[in-house]
Amino acid sequence: MHIANPTLDLPSLRPGGHVPAGPCAAAVSPPAPQVHSAALLQGRNVVHIEHNGALYQLRSTRLGKLILTK
Repeated sequence: MHIANPTLDLPSLRPGGHVPAGPCAAAVSPPAPQVHSAALLQGRNVVHIEHNGALYQLRSTRLGKLILTK
């Protein structure tokens, strides 16, 4: 039984296949803004962020990692 591999079924990966011409979305859109974590946390370990009606918690750990939870 042969199982098809979807990644090998892309036209650009077939012999003689082509990649569509034109700019990619990443090249056209402006760069994402950069915000320092200190600006968000303002000396706290936890900040709450409201997004699409849900409340998220951004927490800084003792090891300096950031954890975002819903």
